[in-house]
Amino acid sequence: MGRRREGDGAQGTWAIVAGGGTAGHLNPGLAVARALVERGHDPATIHFVGAARGPEGTVVPSAGFSVDLLPGRGLQRRAALANVTAALDLVRALAGGIRIVRRHRPAVVVVLGGYASFACGVGAVLARVPIVLLEQNRLAGAVNRVLRRFASASAVSFEGTDLPRAVVTGNPLRPEIRAVAGHPDRRGARAELGLPDGRSVVAVFSGSLGSRRINEAVLGLVERWRDRADLAIRHVVGRRDFAEVVRQSPLPHSGGLVHQLVEYEDRMDLLLAAADVAVTRSGGSVFELMAAGVPAVLVPLPIASRDHQKANAEAVAALGGAVIVPDDELDADRLERELDALLRDRDRLASMAAAMRASARPDAADEVAAVVERAARTDRSPTPAAAATVDPPEEGGRG
Repeated sequence: MGRRREGDGAQGTWAIVAGGGTAGHLNPGLAVARALVERGHDPATIHFVGAARGPEGTVVPSAGFSVDLLPGRGLQRRAALANVTAALDLVRALAGGIRIVRRHRPAVVVVLGGYASFACGVGAVLARVPIVLLEQNRLAGAVNRVLRRFASASAVSFEGTDLPRAVVTGNPLRPEIRAVAGHPDRRGARAELGLPDGRSVVAVFSGSLGSRRINEAVLGLVERWRDRADLAIRHVVGRRDFAEVVRQSPLPHSGGLVHQLVEYEDRMDLLLAAADVAVTRSGGSVFELMAAGVPAVLVPLPIASRDHQKANAEAVAALGGAVIVPDDELDADRLERELDALLRDRDRLASMAAAMRASARPDAADEVAAVVERAARTDRSPTPAAAATVDPPEEGGRG
């Protein structure tokens, strides 16, 4: 199934899955689309609309679905000259999203977040097509908050998320992550990643670009732990600072700490299966940690909209599966204290792992697919309201 240009004709579209711009938005949408296919829907009847600047232009066609790409980027929260261009692109994207919904006439539109989903959400309101919001965070993003009055249903990841007609489904997971749930092959995963057996493994990751704060703390910790023969750290640095981190990384001592530096982890399922504990941000990845039963030191991104990563982290910590370190408190000293406390107390680590597994919802994609089917079958029109009252979101970067 290839990419369709906006303006091409289309017949028989049952669902539009709208949004993306980041893997965090896109991957749950792909998981839901695959679940719909497993429930009997033809892949040709599921159409994606995403951001031209995001990964969906290549990822979606390779997954077997068609996609339209809209221009532009989200508006920033602070005044900036770039917002002038962004606003013009948003208008173009909005017009494109409305045309796409009118052309496809789907039975339902699934909103993932991001400006592309706002455009198609408005198109769905105007065309009286049911909308299902998919929210991965404890606090709803800008696009979902704008569109919530029109939603037929909201598939949410946490209890208490501020969206109407909410069904707690969990966050849809990629098939390879679902496969890790319950019975991870730790020894096999470590062998495939080149990690030694018989050591505790710390997984460090923080998105495709990475986190300077986390990387710097880990490098300081590696310097202190160079002689430790009981540990291995697989450190996913991110693309932005990989070369600099490699240059700064301390040389290992023979027989001491194993420190693997990786620019990007394309086998996250293996890393989660191999890990005893993780150090990471607290976006949608917390659900992958739950599925794999991996305790975590969570470092919420402080600039996330509505401080939603802090809310996510607090929810996971309340379940007993994680400890929280604020971003401005993270350094080698603090990271050493937190990890030592966990790694020296195997009973506590096992209890946290059990809490993560107990909180997991590995079948979230199928649950969301069921919500989508019910919305398409029972509600052909959004909540009545004047379309002119739909205002564009003010926050950039996520929905």
